Amino acid sequence: MTATYDRPRDRGLARVAAELVACRACPRLTAYLDAAQQKFPDHWCRPVPGFGDARARVLVVGLAPGLHGANRTGRVFSFDSSGEWLYRALHEVGLASRPVSRGPGDGLVLEGVYVTGAVRCAPPHNKPAADEIRRCRRFLEAELARLGAVRVVIALGRIAHEQYLRARGLAPARMAFAHGAEHALPDGVLIDSYHCSRQNTNTGRLTRAMFSAVFARAVALAAVPGHAVG
Repeated sequence: MTATYDRPRDRGLARVAAELVACRACPRLTAYLDAAQQKFPDHWCRPVPGFGDARARVLVVGLAPGLHGANRTGRVFSFDSSGEWLYRALHEVGLASRPVSRGPGDGLVLEGVYVTGAVRCAPPHNKPAADEIRRCRRFLEAELARLGAVRVVIALGRIAHEQYLRARGLAPARMAFAHGAEHALPDGVLIDSYHCSRQNTNTGRLTRAMFSAVFARAVALAAVPGHAVG
């Protein structure tokens, strides 16, 4: 596998992706990825852009790339257990052409949904620092400015919830994170879900049924034409 990323067809998103991939603003993360590149030369080891439909009505915001997942392939939520859960759920409601994401060039197409992250570089121990989260927000803001059709946002975890709200200029303190919670936005709805990480899925804190219900609800609220409604 040659690591790359899915270059958006939309010119605005393509510019955001190109700027993001070149970013080296966080010293700790840059050093971590440089060291990982030496150890795993076939890995992407750069910031990971968002992936999906520029006309999306549903937006999914996750946390950060996994070292041997998105950081390996260059595609957000791929080649790890979190990605397996996410793309299976998207496929169930008709937003993904297949239930598995292997990485760029695998033929997967997303329709009606865009997937992105709060932090774009794989962090040590899967824990980004507060300043890294804050510094990375500008890329989410830039994506949001170009995803004008979004009506429903799914936040996978508390950090994604807070990062999205701050990117919109909204106060997280007024919208408490809780699995399945729905928050009214000026132009749509924010739905919270526990992150589909192993610490949640292996312990039973998040079940397939719980996760699938969030996506079925999102599609119903977004009224994506031609797709399944739960």
